[in-house]
Amino acid sequence: MYDDYRVHRQDRDGTIAELEDGSVTTGELVQRHFAGASVVKAFNNIWFGHLGSLGRPSGAADRSALPIAGDDATARKTVTDFLDTIGYDTVDLGPLVENRRTQRDTPVYVTPYGVYGETGTPVDAASIRKFTAAV
Repeated sequence: MYDDYRVHRQDRDGTIAELEDGSVTTGELVQRHFAGASVVKAFNNIWFGHLGSLGRPSGAADRSALPIAGDDATARKTVTDFLDTIGYDTVDLGPLVENRRTQRDTPVYVTPYGVYGETGTPVDAASIRKFTAAV
């Protein structure tokens, strides 16, 4: 599956040597492109269908968490507050380079939340921390 994604990405974007060799993360590449902006990587590890079905009120026992990463602490706080309003806890990974822990082919990428096309399974903050620590 990853090879299919790589071919699709290369057809769409061309070969980006830094992504291929792992010397830069996708988030860092976006930050470089939007110099002066405060990029926070969020939502990249959850399928949109699960994002729509797994939001829960604050304090719910089955509330899911999403990891975020960004260089600007104030921007990360803004994203954390937004995630709370749409029903998610946040696992703040810190600087943008840490978004490498949430990219494709990492343990936290999509699969913890369930299978594409299904409602999804809640994943708590402790589990997200465990998955991201494994990278």
